Amino acid sequence: MRFSSKTEYGMRAMVELAKRYGNGLTSLADIARREKISQPYLERLVAKLREDGLVEGTKGVKGGYRLTKKPASISLFEIIEALEGPIVIFHCLADNTKIVCTHRSCLTKKVWFKIQDEIVSVLRTTKLSDIV
Repeated sequence: MRFSSKTEYGMRAMVELAKRYGNGLTSLADIARREKISQPYLERLVAKLREDGLVEGTKGVKGGYRLTKKPASISLFEIIEALEGPIVIFHCLADNTKIVCTHRSCLTKKVWFKIQDEIVSVLRTTKLSDIV
């Protein structure tokens, strides 16, 4: 399993916002510069985080972004799902799958469910504040 650059860069942006929590707005230009992320790419990522209610922003010269809640209230699971969509390690585990498992693959499905549940559990219990 491998997360995309969306998760890597989006998480880095969220960490930057968490470091500045309670200190006003942070510009995307500042985050892009500090984290060496393309600003247009960062804008697309932050738009997804905003749509999911994790960040809020203000436009203008003195504009920027901030977290909508305390870093201790934001799980890594929420961030990754906002950026990537549902966390599914195999397509056959997705809720909306049309893949029909054969007898052989269903024998392994229990193991994949357990692995996925463990990953999701760690992501749900790990808060943004744990990594800042």
